[in-house]
Amino acid sequence: METVKTNHAAKLLLNWAAVITLVLCFVIFTVVKGSLFMSGNNMINILLAMSITTVFGIAATVTMAPDGFDMSACTLASCSAYAFVSSYLWFGFNLVVSILITIVVTVIMYQLTMFLILVCKIPDMLATCALMFVHQGLGQWYIGGGAVSTGMKTSWGADPQRVELSDAFSSLGRAPYIIIIMLACVVAAWIFLDFTKHGRFLYAMGGNKQAAKLSGINVKKYRYIAGMITAVFVAIGGILVSSRGSSAQVMCCDNYLMQSLAAVFVGRSVGGAEKPNALGTLVGSLLVSTLENGLTICAVPYYVLPAVKGAVLGLALIAAYASSKEN
Repeated sequence: METVKTNHAAKLLLNWAAVITLVLCFVIFTVVKGSLFMSGNNMINILLAMSITTVFGIAATVTMAPDGFDMSACTLASCSAYAFVSSYLWFGFNLVVSILITIVVTVIMYQLTMFLILVCKIPDMLATCALMFVHQGLGQWYIGGGAVSTGMKTSWGADPQRVELSDAFSSLGRAPYIIIIMLACVVAAWIFLDFTKHGRFLYAMGGNKQAAKLSGINVKKYRYIAGMITAVFVAIGGILVSSRGSSAQVMCCDNYLMQSLAAVFVGRSVGGAEKPNALGTLVGSLLVSTLENGLTICAVPYYVLPAVKGAVLGLALIAAYASSKEN
């Protein structure tokens, strides 16, 4: 009986480790820095910092639901950023058309990912690792190796159609719009994965692909659907990065890969879900951003922060897979 109680307590602790850690972070940073940490402005800073990570995390969540894995999402997002800003500045399209062009370009580029995985049957990680270099090369070839920003000519030397960014363009990367977009992405993914048959099919594939196939689920079709939804979220992430930075810098989205994956793996263990889920990813992203924000306020050197993120990811993996190994 004592052993059963101990195991139950340990499992409960693992299931809610991310939430407990998040609460402890808020308590510790508040005790150490007081109102400097808990001020309204700093809470908005945390939300702003986690917004882009969450959107990329949601893209990874949808990919990983059917047991996929995409290492190239953030390099593709950099290409999305190039397409977005160049559509707006170089070719003079309005904001809505530029957004649509970005989504279409990203979806088209994602067809190569699906071709390698579904047709060539290359394992997801190997295929997307190769595509990281493809995206980087194609993207930098398109922009001529430089940034896409105001006051710069096109990569072929022509004058841009528009010479400045509008307030509407820049507002997408500022509060409250970027926070609203983040929450909309989370809610959309949560409803799709948890409350539609298509989402349940993806989770069935993630649990046991062979069993899902034998039960009548078209595995290739739903893996493709997951890829297309992922591409849309990747495009949104690229749009937000370029809007927030008012330009599309070289490899501007690449650095979001590890923290978005950390958010997904932290969220995988929340509430004992044992699967990638949208609400858990939101919690994971909040934890990563809160840690980074609090440590920065506490004057921890910036070069130490990657080690902290790596430690969070490692602990999240322990929490996510400890119980499954027992089962």
